[in-house]
Amino acid sequence: MTLTKQILIVDDDRETCRLISELVGAPDRTIAEAVSAREALNQIRQQPFDLVISDINLNAAESGLDILKEMKATHSAGQVVLISAFGTLETAVAAVRSGAFDYISKPFNVAEVKATVERALAKGAESPLPLHDGDEVPAGMVGRSAGMLAVYKQIAYAADSWAPVLVTGESGTGKELVARAIHRHSRRASRPFVAVNCGALAETLLESELFGHVRGSFTGAVTDHKGVFEQAHGGTVFLDEIGDTTPALQVKLLRVLQEHEVRPVGSTRAVSVDARVVAATNVDLERAVTEHRFRHDLYYRLSVVVISLPPLRDRRGDIPLLIQQFLHASSARRGRTVAMTAGAIEALTRYDWPGNVRELENTIERLVVFSRGDIDVGDLPPMITAARPLEERVFEGLPTLDELERRYLIHVLDAVGGNRTRAAEALGIDRRTLYRMAERFSIDLNDDGASKPS
Repeated sequence: MTLTKQILIVDDDRETCRLISELVGAPDRTIAEAVSAREALNQIRQQPFDLVISDINLNAAESGLDILKEMKATHSAGQVVLISAFGTLETAVAAVRSGAFDYISKPFNVAEVKATVERALAKGAESPLPLHDGDEVPAGMVGRSAGMLAVYKQIAYAADSWAPVLVTGESGTGKELVARAIHRHSRRASRPFVAVNCGALAETLLESELFGHVRGSFTGAVTDHKGVFEQAHGGTVFLDEIGDTTPALQVKLLRVLQEHEVRPVGSTRAVSVDARVVAATNVDLERAVTEHRFRHDLYYRLSVVVISLPPLRDRRGDIPLLIQQFLHASSARRGRTVAMTAGAIEALTRYDWPGNVRELENTIERLVVFSRGDIDVGDLPPMITAARPLEERVFEGLPTLDELERRYLIHVLDAVGGNRTRAAEALGIDRRTLYRMAERFSIDLNDDGASKPS
């Protein structure tokens, strides 16, 4: 006999509850709804649920995290999936460490939600990881896109592991920020974080930098020197551009990972080290392995956990958030306030950013330096203003389920009183894309801002 699964949907908007209920409903499931945290907490205390799907921000004293904690205290075998329109690293870490099964973003991917629910109902309870106080988001690591939310979750899962981590991504995507976030949220946070760029030093200098050297081992070695593995004892070593290391150095790195010891240059004695390794690369290491440019055994040692950073062009909805952060920081350094027009932000969002977040940050810095007022489109470099218009990037991978998509758009418009700017912000898109979506679904955005299905 098939047992009926009990599911609770929690959102302070009743229409969203109904949409999710319709999405996850099945003959072998009983769906309950709650439109406030208090109502949800009362229901959880009265009966066991196999799964709770809850928004995090419920506009009340209690949040989805409180619902998660109550579920784990009352029905430890149940699973909790949290949804948020404002995903951050902090909330992802808090959710994962409190025992959430998953953490997904609004506007949600319908197929992802359905797949997550299936996995959650099939999975048993897991022990929650302890929370850390004082967690902060690293500068530059902001974003509410699905791609960044996935990165936040991977950081949360990786932080309390002892396994090596390989961070991949194009130059400028923020790989060192990820490494620092893993360290900051780990049990090693009170110990050193030491970084070295493996592509910036010649092999002999890099070997000394990594493993240290003894006095007299080479010209200029006037004193003993501890390498980064010794300096980071108990903490984390970040090896940036690991793909640029030579085969000879790769052998020595492999020994460190296997034996947990280093041999300083010129020394006959090995030194025990305890440092977690986070490596990063902007090259395809799997391809480098097949082409015999990178040792396969070292690759497998480093890639126990792999975190892939999306390029900025694949998360354009995060660009306005990054612009505001960089504008604020650059303005503060100069003791003045510099704003940017909506047109300039739209133009910056259209650009493909081959240098990713680093290029965006440097561009904002230059614009602030030369600004004599608010930054407008005319202040931007020609290569940015000439960028092609944005392609429609909302609800990718969902060619079907158009009606749910259409209803969700109507719901967002109604929730913000038809305000087109606020609707675009809630959806993580620009107004031009909002108009294209409205046209696609035959929704009239009339002049007073109200939405009318046509």
